[in-house]
Amino acid sequence: MRQILTVMGSPRRNGNTHILVSKIIEGAQASGAVVNELFLGDLTIRECDGCHACWKGKECSKDDDMRAIYTVIIQSDVIIFGTPVYWYGPTALMKAFIDRFVYFNCPENRQKIKGLSAVLAVPFEEDDLETARGVIEFFQKSLAYLEVNLLGQIIVPGVGEKGAIRNKSQYLQQAYDLGRKLA
Repeated sequence: MRQILTVMGSPRRNGNTHILVSKIIEGAQASGAVVNELFLGDLTIRECDGCHACWKGKECSKDDDMRAIYTVIIQSDVIIFGTPVYWYGPTALMKAFIDRFVYFNCPENRQKIKGLSAVLAVPFEEDDLETARGVIEFFQKSLAYLEVNLLGQIIVPGVGEKGAIRNKSQYLQQAYDLGRKLA
């Protein structure tokens, strides 16, 4: 049974990102996957300050929710990263979360996620797909560096109003189908 971790980088529950990721979850669960959901807005994840305590075999110097999340990440087969585009990048919540992946940059910890799979779910207000390029490249480069396999992405333009993605049934179907494949 595949273990899937969803990481919701939007500060809005039941918004476009949440709806999109929920469709992926629905497909994955329909095929038997176990899903664990993280809402970054509900957690305390401080910035990485580059102290490299984790590189010296020590626990992260930040005493926050990320300490427990490292174990959840390691136990997962797939991570779904959901973030809207904010100023042509991921949300600050998602950026802080990914910054803390420096923990996995150390040689001993890299082996804990090497070969892990990932998926992107990125809705945004503008209609031009180029708007999402910065977010996509950010994840492509970061995940490749950590030797995490980016299996797929759902990029949905033109959904600024909360819930507008419900009118984009083709993307929701793609998300559901992707979830089934992940399981």
